[in-house]
Amino acid sequence: MLLHNLFPFPEQRKTRKRVGRGSGSGLGCTAGKGNKGQNARSGGGVPAGFEGGQMPLQRRLPKRGFKNYPFKTTYNVVNLSRLLEAFEGETEISLEAIYGRGLAVNGSPVKILGDGEVTRALKVEAHKFSAQAREKLEKAGGAASALEG
Repeated sequence: MLLHNLFPFPEQRKTRKRVGRGSGSGLGCTAGKGNKGQNARSGGGVPAGFEGGQMPLQRRLPKRGFKNYPFKTTYNVVNLSRLLEAFEGETEISLEAIYGRGLAVNGSPVKILGDGEVTRALKVEAHKFSAQAREKLEKAGGAASALEG
């Protein structure tokens, strides 16, 4: 591929609008903004949602419900299959080790889910465990220790 083969070709590209560059350009004089008024002024125009001074819709409608998103705890979920894959041949898996292998974002709470088969006794440390994950770990002779926080 060479430069002259690139598409779109220079003659097919739309030229940019050069406003206020003389009446011969078609966009001189008022620069395509019409005559006078708020939108013709520099910095003119109204903010989004403005309804000409009438109370805007987003302020007319009532607020409903309870918003808990600032305080919601979101867990980084890790499946047992990923744990077994990442910690091949190990018997104890600490929370720091999970962070170290990049399975969860450092410092965020971790929840272990039960997808995968546990074939060896594993002692896993995390903030939360699903019932299925806890059951699989204990059935294989291991332990699931949940941390506070």
